[in-house]
Amino acid sequence: MKRSRFLTTLLAIGGMVACESDFANSSAYSVTAPPYLPVTLSVESDNQGGVPEFPLSSDPLQYRAYIQAMPNERYRLRVVNNSEQRVGLVLAVDGRNIITGKKSHLKPNERMYILNPHESADYEGWRTGSNQTNRFYFTQVANSYAAAWGDTSAMGIIAMAVYPERPRPEILQQESHKSRGIRGSEPSADAAASMPGTGFGEITYSPTTTVSFEPHSDALEKVALKYEWKETLCQKKVLPECRGVESDENTTNRLWKNDHEGFAAPPPRR
Repeated sequence: MKRSRFLTTLLAIGGMVACESDFANSSAYSVTAPPYLPVTLSVESDNQGGVPEFPLSSDPLQYRAYIQAMPNERYRLRVVNNSEQRVGLVLAVDGRNIITGKKSHLKPNERMYILNPHESADYEGWRTGSNQTNRFYFTQVANSYAAAWGDTSAMGIIAMAVYPERPRPEILQQESHKSRGIRGSEPSADAAASMPGTGFGEITYSPTTTVSFEPHSDALEKVALKYEWKETLCQKKVLPECRGVESDENTTNRLWKNDHEGFAAPPPRR
């Protein structure tokens, strides 16, 4: 059946997606109300709970916000699907796909997590196997997972691209209705020392299942959360208590402009 070649195996844990984005740079922060999003992405730290967001954009198609990073704090990504449809999520931290560990461009052919309608899921680390992850934690760039691969092109960015599902035959809908998973890969022929990054932390148990999912080629929405240390957020006039300081936006970031069996491999120097 010709259609079957478009369906790829999905390995699962909850919902996650990444897609390509052209998030524009912002030279000065101005208070913006967050838009309603069909699928929301937030950061929760182990000790502080939900991390406050400081929105830069009210555009629901390309939502951007700053958040404050706390040194050595373990954190997780919480995604909530508020929509009536099953969605695929490409998630990238510091420009690396959190399932494969490879450089992400938030494309629909990357591995992704899947969320059913009105479902939520937490993603707390780099996926290093079918049943385990290595925790996310805020650290210096030099200690980050991305920098270990020599990639600082999207440092400090937590990005998500949400892809709606293409219509499927009824039998497939019935078979996978209760499944949630990771979509498999389709076959295919210097940041400043003061910046934060995300490390490759301790192993945690995180089982997966397998489902099928065919994403649309266009993303339903894109989200980018830029995390910075408090001092930098003050320089950018983001935090309410220090908005009188001159802004300083000089970094270049491809997601924020001015093969380890298909999972994330340990960083080279580990």
